[in-house]
Amino acid sequence: MGLMERMNRQHPAMSGNGAGQNPAGDEHGPLRQQVHQEVVDLINKQPGNDGSDVKGMIDGLLDLYGSALPRPEKNRISREIYDEVKGLGPLEQLLIDDTISEIMVNGPRQVYVERRGKLERSNILFHDDAHVMSIIDRIVSPLGRHIDEANPMVDARLADGSRVNAIIPPLALNGPVLTIRKFSRTPLAIQDLISFGSLSVKMAQFLEACVKGRLNIIVSGGTGSGKTTLLNVLSAYIPADERIVTIEDAAELQLRQDHVLSLESRAPNLEGQGAVTIRDLVRNALRMRPDRIVVGEVRGGETLDMLQAMNTGHDGSLTTVHANSPRDVLSRLETMVLMAGMQLPVDAIRKQVVGAVDIIIQQSRMRDGSRKVISVSELLGMEGDTIVMQELFKYELPGASGRGGQFLATGIRPRCCDKIAANSVSIMDSWFANDPAARW
Repeated sequence: MGLMERMNRQHPAMSGNGAGQNPAGDEHGPLRQQVHQEVVDLINKQPGNDGSDVKGMIDGLLDLYGSALPRPEKNRISREIYDEVKGLGPLEQLLIDDTISEIMVNGPRQVYVERRGKLERSNILFHDDAHVMSIIDRIVSPLGRHIDEANPMVDARLADGSRVNAIIPPLALNGPVLTIRKFSRTPLAIQDLISFGSLSVKMAQFLEACVKGRLNIIVSGGTGSGKTTLLNVLSAYIPADERIVTIEDAAELQLRQDHVLSLESRAPNLEGQGAVTIRDLVRNALRMRPDRIVVGEVRGGETLDMLQAMNTGHDGSLTTVHANSPRDVLSRLETMVLMAGMQLPVDAIRKQVVGAVDIIIQQSRMRDGSRKVISVSELLGMEGDTIVMQELFKYELPGASGRGGQFLATGIRPRCCDKIAANSVSIMDSWFANDPAARW
């Protein structure tokens, strides 16, 4: 017996529609449940009814059964029932709130959100575990995914591109857990990041030149540090006349160029067959005549293929990696190359990295919830068996110099300027001159 079937037996009112028992203290629970069930029955029983007039059905039934209700209360109940029938139930009001960037459902009675970089508990409640399960099933089913005791974890996405992860009992001990990384309706531009204080104008101008000058760039940072957002912003600088192939686990990049081919990995089916990995897609992308390859994140053996692509004529490629510092990026790359199963000596791997990667951008989430580019570093080459790199820009934390936090240039002119100039992109020496008195 599957997990959903067992939950539906334990909670019969949940079966098939997600209405379920209502939270304690909800005096209109029975009315809500009755109207919800009748609307679902009407849609199912009427041939050709596509549910386009759900709102009218709900309002009509509420007028019939709840005529004594005040109009504001009736409107609230109508909206909640509509969300259950046509949307994702209690999550709908969180999904339409543009101030929320992430939604975390920790079982039916605990829902947190990230708002402006800070976690806070919302007042949203689900009826029970089965209610959360019905919402998860509603998300993954249209994508051909399945979640049950045999497959208790799933990655998916919403119609708007928001990234979804779900994990359910028996792995999740507190009930079904659902995490949604919301997709921005309006892609951020570099000017937005500058106004947010994520980087300085000089840093932005240099990074623009790096992308247009076809440097290979890695954006590094921890979970939730804004790596994908920055990658998306940098991708906007790729010239419109180039053929771009993007490769992701879950499509999040929002490139506005015309000539963009988006590839997405695929999980195995119920029989464990049919998986298509990021590495498979990177290999295939090399046969698609790309001018640029943009990989959402490298986390395994595909790193070797990505480095080889960067080393063999696919300049200007971009990707992200989980790491806590630019130096950690190098260690992570070595480890991930070894995950490809190739018994390469460490010296050979490091030479591949130096030959492929030009710039490492370190992104960090600060204590106040803001995201900042805390370092921009350039790889120079090898000295013995050590990779040498130099920092070009950095973020000085508040208090280190008696002033508030500030972005600083280190005063070093990058060696990569020659490569940028060779691609007919202008470089200004003033970008690298440090003015301690100026924050931006």
